[in-house]
Amino acid sequence: MKRKIVIITIIVAIVLVMLGCILIVKSKPKLDTSGYKLIKNRKVEVYSNQKISDFVTVKGGKIITDKKINTQKLGDQELGFIYENEKGKKRKGLLNIEIVDEEKPLIWLSGSYSVKVGSKVNLEEEILCADNYDGNPNCRIEGTYDLNTAGVYDLTYVATDSSNNEERVDFRLTVYEPKPVDKKDETNSQEPVRTVFKEVLENYKKENTEIGIDVSKWQGEIDFKKVKDAGATFVMIRVGSQQGVGGQYNIDPYFKSNIENALKNDLKVGVYFYSYADSIKEAEKQADWVLDQIKEYKLSLPIAFDWECYNSFNQMELSLFGLNEVAESFLEKVEKAGYDGMLYGSKNYLNSIWKYHNYAVWLAHYTEQTDYESDYMMWQLCQDGQIDGINTAVDINVLYKNEKNSN
Repeated sequence: MKRKIVIITIIVAIVLVMLGCILIVKSKPKLDTSGYKLIKNRKVEVYSNQKISDFVTVKGGKIITDKKINTQKLGDQELGFIYENEKGKKRKGLLNIEIVDEEKPLIWLSGSYSVKVGSKVNLEEEILCADNYDGNPNCRIEGTYDLNTAGVYDLTYVATDSSNNEERVDFRLTVYEPKPVDKKDETNSQEPVRTVFKEVLENYKKENTEIGIDVSKWQGEIDFKKVKDAGATFVMIRVGSQQGVGGQYNIDPYFKSNIENALKNDLKVGVYFYSYADSIKEAEKQADWVLDQIKEYKLSLPIAFDWECYNSFNQMELSLFGLNEVAESFLEKVEKAGYDGMLYGSKNYLNSIWKYHNYAVWLAHYTEQTDYESDYMMWQLCQDGQIDGINTAVDINVLYKNEKNSN
């Protein structure tokens, strides 16, 4: 009897599986390429934001699975999608595209470049040469020059990527003899003109803004009570820095006293880390280190990723997209820990290099009115600020409250 029950159970299970397979087959949309049109040019720029509907038009119907296309790898792709035809029937379609790279490499170079006689600098490595896709584009200088002989040399820097996109920048190299320092001029030099915090407060404090500073060991001992009394409402504090590419992480010697005294005086606090990260793994490791340093303190402003080692970029064999991924991996890690993340960068670098990230921006642009067009959360408007409580120059910042954009 038991054996009979087991056999019946097995038969029922087999029948149910077969019925299920039949239903799945029946419900699976049939391939039908007649119900839609494809645009003729199906080349897609690498790293661009594209969907199926950018290339497909359904006649009298609609695309049901209008998924985002993965554009991070060059080459051909065949993409399947489900659409509803003009009769209301679900059908399967196919889209063949080609991911291409048509962007020229980036050469960070103006019309002139100067070095001292006898300099051992390697110009191909010293001048930033980068590509959006290739981690190691072909970068070379056309023309002859001699770093041991003073003179002016007209040269061309050429960069070519694996898709044969080429950028050429003509520049004039000046190799010069250093002039002796005139001690008399040095003695009579005037004190530099500083940007006074009180004036920044008067010019930039609005309903939607706060004015503050960012500090590190270079500001020495700080009287945060005087800083608060001067009108500052927030401070970004350097938690630490990396000692060169591949180097160890060093806590800022003033971090502990800075953050404790800033919080004691009711200032809003955020922190930043000065990074030389050359990989996602390195950036994530740095994020963990930062999180460990700040775990005892309450932050009300973001953790910022500050990466400025552009002189070392050529040796890292990173693409521009890859560099953005490095920054994003740091910021993603701190946001998963419950903090806000923010990317620090100057206007020119934000426009040309930091093009692929999706995080808040801390803009550095030393001017009275920035013309940076993208969104930013904080604006560092000077590095020569003067405020009560600090004896040295300090960066002054404008924080935009509850807005993605300052404009």
